[in-house]
Amino acid sequence: MNWRFSLVVCGLLAGAPADAQLALPGAEPAASSGAPAVAPKPRKPSAGAKAAKKVTGETPSPPGAAAIDGRKLRQNGKEGMLQLSGSGKTLTIAKLRLPGESVSDPSQLCIVDIVGEKPIEARSEGRPDGLDRYDVDVPACPFTFDVLDGAVLVPSQITACVFKAADCQTSPGGLWGPDGAELEKDVAAIGERRKDAENAMAKAQRAIEERAKDNPDAAALLRDQNAFPGQREDACRDYVKETDYGFCAATLTEARAALLEARLAILSPSAAKGAGSARVEKENKKKKKWKPEAAATQR
Repeated sequence: MNWRFSLVVCGLLAGAPADAQLALPGAEPAASSGAPAVAPKPRKPSAGAKAAKKVTGETPSPPGAAAIDGRKLRQNGKEGMLQLSGSGKTLTIAKLRLPGESVSDPSQLCIVDIVGEKPIEARSEGRPDGLDRYDVDVPACPFTFDVLDGAVLVPSQITACVFKAADCQTSPGGLWGPDGAELEKDVAAIGERRKDAENAMAKAQRAIEERAKDNPDAAALLRDQNAFPGQREDACRDYVKETDYGFCAATLTEARAALLEARLAILSPSAAKGAGSARVEKENKKKKKWKPEAAATQR
């Protein structure tokens, strides 16, 4: 597949994108200012509204692709653009804009628009951590994401994605969700989401604690879980209006609850019981072995 990259450059100190647009070879020209305006599409329900119907105390069902279909997602609720459509094993990326900084001058911000000769596809990788995961094979910047309610979570990248022709380096890692400045109307729904997710996470954690006594994998998972609150705080620090609305924290808690449920399913109770039974049997054999010697001592 052939790819085209268009680059928008703006000064870091300017505070707003510059009017000039640099089109790289093969890039589509920008629309002229005299072009007819396109009527906006009807707005879909907000990211937090749907989850308010969930019943507290019940384990929420993992969201599917419908939870992000057509939504305009922004990295940390403020930058770039990721818009997907479709359902099932393959999704189509209608828009992918990655924010970054200039390689030659890090004080300059840049945004790379990624366009393919054919629609960019995101292919299913199943649910390894309890959520639908998709893989996106973009040259110079492949990444995966997990689907959440009105958002997608992209793992942190070890190295930056460098687009040499655009003199721009970016990283898609982080939470891509709704514009953080527009979440005021969803505060109540976001609070319900956070409460449900905390309950589901606590329920899974209690089950893991019961198995941690005889299962080293459960014990390791429990230690990892103890670090989650700090990890969540670090990950959500840059999300717009997070201290006011808490969208990122609620969403990452949902992701964590789903992961614990997936891990819990692997930690089979029968395996833990088997390990306990083996230990008891070993102790019984040990007692039988020393019983004759103890009797001889008594005589």
